Amino acid sequence: MKRGVFLDRDGVINEVLTNRVKFVNKPKDLYFLPGVPEAIKKLNVYFDYVFVVTNQGGVGLGFMKEAQLIKVHEHMIKELKKSGAIVHDVAYCPHKPKAGCECRKPGSKMIVDLGKRYKIDLARSYMVGDTDTDILAGKKAGTKTVFLGESDPLADAIFPDLAMAADWIIEDAK
Repeated sequence: MKRGVFLDRDGVINEVLTNRVKFVNKPKDLYFLPGVPEAIKKLNVYFDYVFVVTNQGGVGLGFMKEAQLIKVHEHMIKELKKSGAIVHDVAYCPHKPKAGCECRKPGSKMIVDLGKRYKIDLARSYMVGDTDTDILAGKKAGTKTVFLGESDPLADAIFPDLAMAADWIIEDAK
């Protein structure tokens, strides 16, 4: 079976709630965090797949249309590809934060569904996120988990950014 890395989007791949951008509702609002294209490119060498799994409650709340979200993701994939970084698929939950759906993290449905579709061995894969809901989703799906930030007691590893996390993930997976 194949191995994958599942990445949260906002706060892992791109800026959110910064001086430059509040929310990413249009392609022009997407700014990669430092080192992200290079980190994904490194992960591409060692893993069969790199995925994005993201809660996008702004769709359900009416702040953006699903078509806009799809354009943001198409733009993200295209811009990463310019650096040689490949994201193979994007799964998103468009539902309101308290909708009670199975797909919204901390639920693991997005990860599990991608795992089935791409024949991923989740126990040999990783979920990277910047919130406890990301870590919980990864744990429920059976992946190893990496938290970007200060601390998370459930995470298997903690790093300040994706660049440092990618190096650890690659070493840990060997």
